[in-house]
Amino acid sequence: MASYRQLSTHIMSKFTETALAVFALVSVYLAFVSKVIPTPAIFYNEIVPVLPFWALVSFGSYALFTLGWGVFTFNDKEEKYHELLSEIEEAKVYLKKNGVTVD
Repeated sequence: MASYRQLSTHIMSKFTETALAVFALVSVYLAFVSKVIPTPAIFYNEIVPVLPFWALVSFGSYALFTLGWGVFTFNDKEEKYHELLSEIEEAKVYLKKNGVTVD
């Protein structure tokens, strides 16, 4: 099992990576809105206003696909299944030892 320090380092680096990507996308969008990046009028009037909605829908689609794929392939992780069962049994033994009734 990973220690807290290893987990927090991994989470923080993933957070930093995500924050950097969001910052870059927002910066480009704001550059389009403020016309720092020259674009044709049709792009500025018809595409730029819907970019945040498009990004939200794309992110939602990606999140749902990732969640669905994880659920779909959950049974393929046989070693994790057995690890989870052993942890459940370990928790039941611990709880019974401390006077908690467990089914």
